[in-house]
Amino acid sequence: MLYAPDLLDRLAAGLRAALPAWGLGPGTDLRLLTVSENATFLATLPDGSRRIFRVHRPGYHTRAEIESELAWIAALRDAATVDTPRPIPTAAGALLHEIDDAGTPREVVCFDHVPGVAPDEDGQLGLWFRHLGAIAARLHGQARDFARPAGFVRKHWDWDTIIGPGAHWGDWRAAPGLSPADIALLGTCADRLRDRLAALGQGAAHWGLVHCDMRAANLLVDGAPPAGRLWVIDFDDCGFSWFGYDFAASVSFIETDPALPSLMAEWIAGYRSVAPLDPATEAALPVFVMLRRMQLTAWLASHAETPTAAELGAAFPAGTVALARAWLAHEGVAA
Repeated sequence: MLYAPDLLDRLAAGLRAALPAWGLGPGTDLRLLTVSENATFLATLPDGSRRIFRVHRPGYHTRAEIESELAWIAALRDAATVDTPRPIPTAAGALLHEIDDAGTPREVVCFDHVPGVAPDEDGQLGLWFRHLGAIAARLHGQARDFARPAGFVRKHWDWDTIIGPGAHWGDWRAAPGLSPADIALLGTCADRLRDRLAALGQGAAHWGLVHCDMRAANLLVDGAPPAGRLWVIDFDDCGFSWFGYDFAASVSFIETDPALPSLMAEWIAGYRSVAPLDPATEAALPVFVMLRRMQLTAWLASHAETPTAAELGAAFPAGTVALARAWLAHEGVAA
């Protein structure tokens, strides 16, 4: 329960005190936007212009990891690879600014506010999946050629750190409502995922620097496809993983939707419009979907204070069990 109301009040007060570092005065309106891995605030200036402030969760990313994220964003913007907001430096030229939270240092990043709204998962999102696949292909192409600066470091998202003993988002076993039988079934699923991913490997055709979280909440659409603009935001979880994992992240929380096969087909078509899609990666997309679903089940338990976790409740882990049972049957594994 990290983000209790008193903490959010402290973060808002600390951020407000830091606004002059970006040249923002007391007339700036500041309000909480979202709470997920980090706390995100919207600042509205007296002239109506806006800024987005991201206050980082303690103990998740190091300063070097955040600086590396911002270095990749800068390279992507320079190459016009993707539409993504510009990080705004302080008046002193720093992209990172530290505030004090009752003795705990918190890193803060400021971004441009860009137009658009998150696509509706029940309708509008599907219209963008071909475009989303093309964006993923451009990101992966740039990542392969990216000359990473000295000291570049981002997390690795593999089986161990996604759902294994070293999982960054906690233990899926702690999700609400899971019975011992459910946990046993998901354990069988986790073992099968480990074997499938080990067989795929981490060769250059499959593995590299990826966004890792291109879900609806991290997209902004301005206008309708194909003429509209699709912004990709929040590279906070970018890291080294399988390229196919970007598709799985795109269907976060809708893995059981009957439209999933058509969304996958659209994403693949969009990807191929930009670059070839490795056949082994394409074949493994359902593996990544199952892997991501188990990761989100762990996240639900470790981030119980977030609005998303509260909204999903115990129904989401139950859906994970049902999906795992169907996936194992497709894999020919007795559950």
